[in-house]
Amino acid sequence: MALSTLPARAAARIWLAGAVLPLALGAQEPAAARAPRAAVDAPKGMVVSASAIASQAGRDVLANGGNAIDAAIATGFALAVTYPTAGNIGGGGFMVVRFPDGKTTTIDFREKAPARATPEMFTDSTGAYSSRIHHNSHKSVGVPGTVAGFAHAHQKYGKVSWAKLVDPAVKLAGDGFAVPSGLAASLKGAQTRLSAYPATIAAYYKDGQPYAEGEKLVLGDLAKTLTRVRDQGRDGFYKGTTAKLIAEEMASHGGLINEADLAAYQPAERAAVKGTYRGYEIISMPPPSSGGTAMIEMLNILEGYDLKSLGHNSPQYVHYLAESMRRAFRDRALFLGDPDFTKPPLEKLMSKAYATELRSTITKDKASPSAPADVAQGYESDETTHYSVVDKDGMAVSVTYTLEAGYGLGAVVNGAGFLLNNEMGDFNGKPGLTDSTGLVGTKPNIAQPGKRMLSSMTPMILAKDGKLVAVVGSPGGRTIINTVMEVVLNLIDFQMPVQDAVNAPRLHHQWLPNVITMERNGTLPETVKALEAMGHTVRLGGNQGTAHSIFVNAKGVRQGAADPRDRDAGAIGH
Repeated sequence: MALSTLPARAAARIWLAGAVLPLALGAQEPAAARAPRAAVDAPKGMVVSASAIASQAGRDVLANGGNAIDAAIATGFALAVTYPTAGNIGGGGFMVVRFPDGKTTTIDFREKAPARATPEMFTDSTGAYSSRIHHNSHKSVGVPGTVAGFAHAHQKYGKVSWAKLVDPAVKLAGDGFAVPSGLAASLKGAQTRLSAYPATIAAYYKDGQPYAEGEKLVLGDLAKTLTRVRDQGRDGFYKGTTAKLIAEEMASHGGLINEADLAAYQPAERAAVKGTYRGYEIISMPPPSSGGTAMIEMLNILEGYDLKSLGHNSPQYVHYLAESMRRAFRDRALFLGDPDFTKPPLEKLMSKAYATELRSTITKDKASPSAPADVAQGYESDETTHYSVVDKDGMAVSVTYTLEAGYGLGAVVNGAGFLLNNEMGDFNGKPGLTDSTGLVGTKPNIAQPGKRMLSSMTPMILAKDGKLVAVVGSPGGRTIINTVMEVVLNLIDFQMPVQDAVNAPRLHHQWLPNVITMERNGTLPETVKALEAMGHTVRLGGNQGTAHSIFVNAKGVRQGAADPRDRDAGAIGH
């Protein structure tokens, strides 16, 4: 029987069949054991996300006439139910859009600092910097942007009614869904941390115990909040009952956000940053995301080397990548921040001339030094999520959003059922405080009222000769930028099929700490020895990112690649 004659959900299951659902948070398996057999092909539309359930919600929107914006909104709301570690309505993020005619835009729905924020807000009564206040208190919560960002995208570019896009998430939360294996493992692993918040345990645990795989999880309070969003639009979150519940949560725990902060929140639509690499167009997010700028800077440096001839992940290849990463991350900390408060020199940082200048400082067989006196990098959590969407007309949407840490602050808003972010932790800890432990005090990213904190999120779209080529992005804190760039290199320089490009072992360097981190699976001992001989310090680690990607081949087929590092992920098309 032809796929086109099958019922919609049956066809979706067949499109999904090529992918093995990947790893739980923190779990490790040999690379061969976690490699999907092939990318998932579909002739019209494709959604790839960290949750197969959420991908299905987005795919159904595409199949019923919605465009890629509509599907991205439906997927995002569904992830807020099925992927609580990072999917959210209590956080924020970024959306990059490429329309079928090649025009582009981006929507910045990054969280903002509340009106009462100050540069010294993360210090204790003695004036000393406090990591607890910075990352693990209600003062670490930024004003959420996700609902406003989705509402803005829908108002300007959506086709399907708002209610139809939110309703799948309402039903998932209210009717419940079978807990997939990755979520079951994640909630079990997070229980000790989340137990500090009774409302969180009440929402996400059964009689105080983790749900087992396959058990039904019902999120009643979250369903009520999503119903208000469905029926009232953005006002269902930023005003009325939900806003009051958020403000009460803040007031009772020493947080700073009030109803006025919520009502005042607005997303920002910004021009994409663009660059070129070997004839391909790179389209990504501008500040306050640092990802697009830093990735284009690195690609410009690497364009001067014949990477393919060096061999994928050979010592020389890794050396050149690490040295380009080192330089871009130094510039990231020195210059980048919220463009509404700072004036980052983007044109210079993304210029070919500047890349040539930086490349001249790289020695072929010797690692460069890094020092706190230059600049250090602050904390940024790995727990983000990315999803990619392409519709039948070729509109592409790349979305990365987050709560910051896994499950954000860990606190569910009492009565509202959703988790709060701890994104204020992405601001620098204290003006002038920079040291080798990773604290950074440079001015562009100091907390101020209404300011958006710097991010590494790198939603990206690749095009060539006016045609869509790929949609890529990843979670992973500061590793995001390098993960996305390495997928791009795998596609362009090594012409890997998209699933191979996603599966391939990854590496990371971020100026400080002065270490190359490489995924243990797939890294050869002789490679480590050769890099150490050049003066590099190499650390073998676990999984780096989950780059849920879409590639459009020469025949126009959408090839969805769910990253095998993420157990519950799914690529679903029609």
